[in-house]
Amino acid sequence: MRAVFFLAALASVLAVLLICLFLFGNGVPALLKIGIFKFLAGQEWAPSDVPPLFGILPMIAGSLYVTACALILGVPVGILTAVFLARVCPPRLYRFLKPGVDLLAGIPSVVYGFFGMAALVPHFHSSILSAGILLGVMILPTMAGIAESALRAVPEHYYEGALALGAGHYRAVFRVILPAARSGVLAAVVLGMGRAVGETMAVIMVAGNQARMPNSIFQGVRTLTANIVMEMGYAAELHRGALIATGVVLFVFILLVNLCLSALNRRIT
Repeated sequence: MRAVFFLAALASVLAVLLICLFLFGNGVPALLKIGIFKFLAGQEWAPSDVPPLFGILPMIAGSLYVTACALILGVPVGILTAVFLARVCPPRLYRFLKPGVDLLAGIPSVVYGFFGMAALVPHFHSSILSAGILLGVMILPTMAGIAESALRAVPEHYYEGALALGAGHYRAVFRVILPAARSGVLAAVVLGMGRAVGETMAVIMVAGNQARMPNSIFQGVRTLTANIVMEMGYAAELHRGALIATGVVLFVFILLVNLCLSALNRRIT
């Protein structure tokens, strides 16, 4: 059984290696042919021009703005929801509230997109703000679920010791329990960020899909994932390689974010 468990553990590592092999094997040659600086810092994406232009800086900026907006809106709500579920919510209410939060994770992205088009776009237009609000809602169940598990994993004597020293309930929760669950909360934030960066369908429907540098949160943008999905169906040769190189940039960005947050977590703890 040890061998079986070991092989099962290696399966995920093998999957990551195969993904890396495919992305870098198909994306790096196109990236070198276009030019790394022109690809990363170029502000024009025009595959049909002669010569074609492949600059993804507007998409990088769009992804960063949309993700930052989603995290600003979603992280506080997600963590406070986890605190409420783990330490405040009465058992009778928990039986109804917890399945409701989990249900958000099962709603298809296209349904979120329709909701955004009907409820957000009429007020905020197809813009960074609309996409950020929608993604903030979409990452809530992931963040709340993982953060709640981290809070429940904190030994109960931490809470009891804080009460014995004279702290009130909420002071004990926010000054003792929440800091003790810091690593799990950071993991929730990382996974929420990954969900926000990688979301495609809902963003396509509400973000505006405009490949330009944004100057306001009320302007439309195109994200890296949206750029890949919209054009991969008919792309060929260098165009296809440029789209795969876009996936390489996205993969490296997520990897760097995970490494930075892991280093921060180790430094704090």
